[in-house]
Amino acid sequence: MLGFVNVCKSAGPTSAHVVARLRRIYGLYARDRKIGVGHLGTLDPQAAGVLPVAVGKATRLIPMLADQRKVYACTLVLGRSTTTQDAHGETVAESPVPADWQRKLEAALPRFVGKIAQVPPMFSALHHDGKRLYELAREGKTVERRPRQVTVYAVTLLGVESPAAARLRVACGEGTYVRTLCHDIGEAIGVPAHMGALVREASGPFVLYESSTIEEIAAAPERSVIAPEHIIPFPTIVLDLRESADFRAGRVVPLPEGAAARHVFVRDESRTLVGVGEALGALLAPRKVFV
Repeated sequence: MLGFVNVCKSAGPTSAHVVARLRRIYGLYARDRKIGVGHLGTLDPQAAGVLPVAVGKATRLIPMLADQRKVYACTLVLGRSTTTQDAHGETVAESPVPADWQRKLEAALPRFVGKIAQVPPMFSALHHDGKRLYELAREGKTVERRPRQVTVYAVTLLGVESPAAARLRVACGEGTYVRTLCHDIGEAIGVPAHMGALVREASGPFVLYESSTIEEIAAAPERSVIAPEHIIPFPTIVLDLRESADFRAGRVVPLPEGAAARHVFVRDESRTLVGVGEALGALLAPRKVFV
């Protein structure tokens, strides 16, 4: 068992709970209670949408996933800010929303596109002195957090709702907190704000309309597994019996003609995926060996 699963997570479960459920599903299917399963980026419990997961030895390919862009649809709620910057936190500030809030919002959005600085929220999984920030927040503690630079590729206003809420689509890079973005947009237009609903529509090459629920995956585990070649854009080469045996043993082998990329997926004569190789001149060096 080796590949990726595009999970459609519902609001409520943590990413760790989804991984544990998939470990049971694929452990039973592959008859391997120790099968490796790992997600490619945490999705908050209250959020829904795409949660990519690596299964089996595909967990070793996670560092090779270069595309870390994300797309979210969210609700920006004006008039109240919270401790968690989302709808589940306690109220920090409230104020009336001005009648011209939509005009101010449209004027402010371009300021949040590009490389921007974000202060990570206290309710986050970042570490501080050996503890998660959310653990300190639950103890009533607040610590200083240094701003981090994140990249926002686009913020699109999808529509407005009564009395004072807007639907946004955010395309961003790794490490961006959408709820912090909502909080900061509120500050920019002079109104307390928090994030309402959040759906992750895409995570790198994984998109929502191709995702499967846990129930669908449990019903057909093998059909839900995506081959690594469909996710990571490396070409594939096939080695003969002797060369694939050498590759499996960690030895350098001749690089087949036509393999122009630096990294390639390597399959043997039976078309079994045996690893990832790196081109070193006319030679191919094993970098990840699966079999």
